[in-house]
Amino acid sequence: MLNIENTTTLDINQQTLETIASTLTPREIDLTICYNLTIQNYNCEYRGKDQPTDVLSFPLDGEFKHLPLGSIVISADYVQQVSQQLGHSLDDELSLLFIHGLLHLLGYDHECDNGEMRAKEETLIKQFNLPKSLIVRTEKN
Repeated sequence: MLNIENTTTLDINQQTLETIASTLTPREIDLTICYNLTIQNYNCEYRGKDQPTDVLSFPLDGEFKHLPLGSIVISADYVQQVSQQLGHSLDDELSLLFIHGLLHLLGYDHECDNGEMRAKEETLIKQFNLPKSLIVRTEKN
């Protein structure tokens, strides 16, 4: 189950996101869509980085299967900006960020793994016919 709190005007295709989530976990996920100012506040408070970012993940302890897997926060500003820059749909960009955040909730970490997160992300991107992954895009910058 996907609990969405959308504090923006961004239209969300909840069914697509629920389909993605259900392929990876039966657990509940909280998703917040917000603007840059809100995600910047979270990024500063929880990561010590006083700047907006595209997606944040907050996993909960995995031993309690009855609790949500965790929370994902996505910036609608990033979704709109990047989808326009790269020429793909808002739904595609939101799905890419959701996959990225969800993989972090599941314990993947591209900053310290040996490519496992990138490989899993690429598999999901192909499965859902999405454009280039977030990890691939950031590696090229």
